Amino acid sequence: ECAGALFHSRDDLFMQTHLAENEDEIAFVKTLFPERSSYLDVYDKAGLVGPRAIFGHAIHMHEHDFQQCHDTQCTLAHCPTSNLFLGSGAFRLFDAVDPRRPVNVGLGTDIGAGTSFSLLSTMGEAYKVSLMAGKQRLHAIQAFWLATAGAAQALHLDDKIGTIAPGMEADLCVLDPAATPLLALRTQECTSMADLLFVLMTLGDDRSVKATWVDGRPVYVRPEAT
Repeated sequence: ECAGALFHSRDDLFMQTHLAENEDEIAFVKTLFPERSSYLDVYDKAGLVGPRAIFGHAIHMHEHDFQQCHDTQCTLAHCPTSNLFLGSGAFRLFDAVDPRRPVNVGLGTDIGAGTSFSLLSTMGEAYKVSLMAGKQRLHAIQAFWLATAGAAQALHLDDKIGTIAPGMEADLCVLDPAATPLLALRTQECTSMADLLFVLMTLGDDRSVKATWVDGRPVYVRPEAT
């Protein structure tokens, strides 16, 4: 309740925590709050559910949980490398973004609990998790959207970052489709932008990053091999 009061004390505060990451965690929360109807209800009763609330993982969710997330405009952070590494389960992305009641979703690395800080690697793992969780495949364009414009939208920063447009902050990442011999070989066969993006997200990693710009300023340029 104290955290909820702090959360609502200012309009520019965000709240981030875990939600339904694994079954043992869910059972433990139930022992702490047996009177609550669900894990999400614990946060709701404490005033911690709302547009600036970000819940990591959200793997073991029921339909009423997704509906509540939609109704309250909170965000779910999909952290596939962490979930696979820890054996937590498979996030049901397409259930979460069901067009009948879409939930805000962004991609995350889970900081140190995952196996990579690379969003390219994270997108590749998210593709695998989408196959594990159901029959729908995560399209490369949707994956890149989740990692850029979708993440900005989830953080209510889509008026500043996430897309390339006049007036937006120029946060850019230049990717090299021939950064490794395998990438160079595979991208030679690409016949569409979607195919190229798919190869980058499944075979690319930090070696694929040629340059990074933040707010119009170069902060990283890959040294050329000598």
